[in-house]
Amino acid sequence: MKKEDKIVELEQKNGELLADLQRTRADFENFRKQVELQKENEKNAAKLATVFKILPLLDDLDRAFSAYKELGPLEKSLEKSLKELGLAKISSEAGVEFNPDVHEAVFAEGEGEKEVISETLRPGYFYDGEVLRAAMVKVERV
Repeated sequence: MKKEDKIVELEQKNGELLADLQRTRADFENFRKQVELQKENEKNAAKLATVFKILPLLDDLDRAFSAYKELGPLEKSLEKSLKELGLAKISSEAGVEFNPDVHEAVFAEGEGEKEVISETLRPGYFYDGEVLRAAMVKVERV
């Protein structure tokens, strides 16, 4: 075999090995990104599961805040902490217009065209801007 043929053969083999290396590097980078995405999804799922577990506690605290007005400062502090966690209460005070996307009506009375909330039975919450649990409300048609 001539020296030039040997050089061509080695260059060809070198090119194949380089292509294999680039493919392996790309595969590894894709794998790394996939693992990072999977970790992020698992972390978010764990946070969401935790938030779901504290909803009954938040309901109890909401009833306590309604019964004992002197707990107002504690309520403000809790709202601030919840906001930092991405959790916010859905507005469902009496007089607020009923929105089926964020409110769940369990009772309706009246014969009017417009539906407004007359009472909140269970508060609802947004989590990171999406409805986690709809507010359970009584609706009055005016």
